[in-house]
Amino acid sequence: MKLDRDSYGVVAIVWLFAAAAVAAALLFVRPLWIAVLIVAAVASVAVWQTLFHSVPERNPAGSSRAVTSAADGKVVSVRKMYECEFLRRECVVVSVYMDFWDLHANFWPVSGKVVYAKYHPGEHFLAFKPKASEENEHTCTCIRTPEGKDVFFKQLAGGFARRIVCYAKPGLEVLSGAQCGIIKFGSRVDVYLPAEAEILVSVGQKVRACETVVARI
Repeated sequence: MKLDRDSYGVVAIVWLFAAAAVAAALLFVRPLWIAVLIVAAVASVAVWQTLFHSVPERNPAGSSRAVTSAADGKVVSVRKMYECEFLRRECVVVSVYMDFWDLHANFWPVSGKVVYAKYHPGEHFLAFKPKASEENEHTCTCIRTPEGKDVFFKQLAGGFARRIVCYAKPGLEVLSGAQCGIIKFGSRVDVYLPAEAEILVSVGQKVRACETVVARI
C-alpha cells in the first residue's frame, strides 16, 4: 500500500499535529491514564488519516468489457437515467457511496481512452442524496473502450468533501484498475453504463475498487 501522490502534505500535517498533541499530553496532562487515552485517540486519528489517503494494492478484475467499481463503498442506487451532459442518451447508473472509513482513492472502471473530462464547482449536500448528482461539486469523465462503448462516470463531493482530484485528460489511454484520482472525505461515484449492460451488483452490496465487477458491456 502506498500514499496517494496528492496527499503527502495533508498526511505530514496530520502527523506533525499528532506528535505535538502527544508531547503536550505526556508533559502536561495528569493523571497519567488520561494522557494515555489522549495519546491513543490522537494516534488512532493519525493512522486513520494515513490509511484514508492511501492507495491499496489490488488485483484488477476489469478490462475493456468488464467494468469494475471505481471506489470502495456500498452500492446505494442502480437506476435508469438520461445522461444529458455528454452521452445524451439513457443509461444504467450504478452509484457507490464512500463513508468516512472507506479508502477514498478512485480507479479507472474500464480500459480505453478518455474522450471527455470536465470539472463542475457546486454545493456540498450529503453525497447519498439524489440531488447531489447534479448540484454538488463533481468531475465528469467519459472513457471510450476499443470496442466503441462509452463509460461515463462522476466523482461527487459529499457534505464534508472539500477536494476532488481527477487525472483525466482527453486523449489519455487508461487501464482498468489504475488510480484515476481521489476524493477527500465522504463522497460518491456514479458510473453511467450502456442501457444494455449486464448489471452484476445490487443495492446495499459492498464493493471493492478494481476487484468488484459491477457490469459487463
